[in-house]
Amino acid sequence: MVKKKKSRSKKADLTIHFMPYSEIAHEDTIHRIKKIMGIVLANRIIILQGKLRPEEETRLIENSMTLIGNIKGFQGIEIATVSNEEDTHSLFNRIRHNIARILIGEQDAITIIGPATVVKEMKQDPKKIELMLNKR
Repeated sequence: MVKKKKSRSKKADLTIHFMPYSEIAHEDTIHRIKKIMGIVLANRIIILQGKLRPEEETRLIENSMTLIGNIKGFQGIEIATVSNEEDTHSLFNRIRHNIARILIGEQDAITIIGPATVVKEMKQDPKKIELMLNKR
C-alpha cells in the first residue's frame, strides 16, 4: 500500500517575526532597511520592539514604493507604531525618559511592519493597533 503525502495548499502560512530592538540597534540606516525589507519580502509580519527614526521610516516606505512593479506580487508595506508617550509626565520624568532613550534606544514602542499582500489594514490610535489580515 502506497501512502500519498498530503499536499499543502499553495497558500503560505502566516509568519510573524518578533525583532528585538537590539537586533538592529547597532546597524546603520541602510542595513536596518535591508534587514526589514528582506523579512517583509518573505511575506512575514514584523513586530519590532521599539520604533524607527522618522527618516528611516520614510526611507523604508520609499524603498518599498520603488519595488512595486519590479517584484512579482509585491504591493508595498503597511507600517504602524504605538508608543507610550504622554504629555502628563513631570519635567524630571521627561528628562529621565529622554536620557534612557538616548542610552538604550527607542524601546518603549512597538512597530508593526508587514507586506500589503498580507496586511489588509492597520487601524491605529495612540494606545493600540488593530491589524486586519487578508484571507489566505
